[in-house]
Amino acid sequence: MDTKYWVVDKQLEQLEDYPQIKEAAKLLQENEVVAFPTETVYGLGANAKSDEAVDKIYQAKGRPSDNPLIVHIAKIEQVDEIAEDISETARSLIAHFWPGPLTLVLKKKANAVSEKVTPGRNTVAVRMPDHPLALALIRRANLPLAAPSANLSGKPSPTLAGHVSDDLSGRVAGILDGGATGVGLESTVLDCTDEIPIILRPGGVTKEQLEEICGKVEIDRALLEEGQAPKAPGMKYKHYAPTAPLYIVNGTLRFMQALIAKKQQEGYRVGVLTTNENEVSYVADAVISCGTLQDLRTVASNLYEALRLFDKRGVDVIYSEDFPSVGIGQAIMNRLEKAAAHKFIYENEGQNE
Repeated sequence: MDTKYWVVDKQLEQLEDYPQIKEAAKLLQENEVVAFPTETVYGLGANAKSDEAVDKIYQAKGRPSDNPLIVHIAKIEQVDEIAEDISETARSLIAHFWPGPLTLVLKKKANAVSEKVTPGRNTVAVRMPDHPLALALIRRANLPLAAPSANLSGKPSPTLAGHVSDDLSGRVAGILDGGATGVGLESTVLDCTDEIPIILRPGGVTKEQLEEICGKVEIDRALLEEGQAPKAPGMKYKHYAPTAPLYIVNGTLRFMQALIAKKQQEGYRVGVLTTNENEVSYVADAVISCGTLQDLRTVASNLYEALRLFDKRGVDVIYSEDFPSVGIGQAIMNRLEKAAAHKFIYENEGQNE
């Protein structure tokens, strides 16, 4: 497949009238798949009403077809075309956080989207992205777009159009390049079908921010206990992973360096995922900082790019520092744990490999 590539400045006015947006929207109307930027990561969009189009998402990504997709809209009132029995709590969250990195799981309206978007479920996940190109594309296509992250299934999510091209060139109809994304991690997924909302996937909107608007918010047990089946889109399978095995290390800098030295002595090329504060503390084959501990949002923004860089550096194993699980740190650790397949090494408990 010949993949078209369009570069559009997101600062331009009347974006939906630009030829690149028109061409991309026309492909979506023809049930093709097009990658586009959002404020979180790049998404792989297709007509959420079409079985044919949704199938192409799963095929392009190599994504299991039992893994539900998030529906993206461009106007708040569109949520009523897709969902029903929307609670006042959900309405308040929509008013406060949309457009933005918050996905709400709501009761699905019959025949509103393809059953392949919501396999076996009576709920639908919906969000309104906070990115001018995404909104212009959705408006121009005049369709709700099913859109998971625009990467091969299991790989780190794309925060640059180049990441999308690396994974999906020749597999999708087009890639809309709007530069780097902002948040860098996928949206928070919040189940609003019960009286108390439940976080199914931590993301760009934190638990603390949600509770400021709607009071008590719970966390899905699958995020807290191994063996529980996750309910959120994109959370069921190993995800976000670089090629080399990744381990999360809980310990001192000295302990981390000892791990590195041991692997190097065994002939392995070792990568280290760290922060600006500790970058000069390690001697390894690839030391990559993903931000500063003073502002964990920088870590969130750069995490996937850092994981992808390890592939380019050709390392055999990666050791990552852990991060405080507060605020956006909860989402960072969630993604790291998925990327590491929950492999931790604890200084005080020996190696859990």
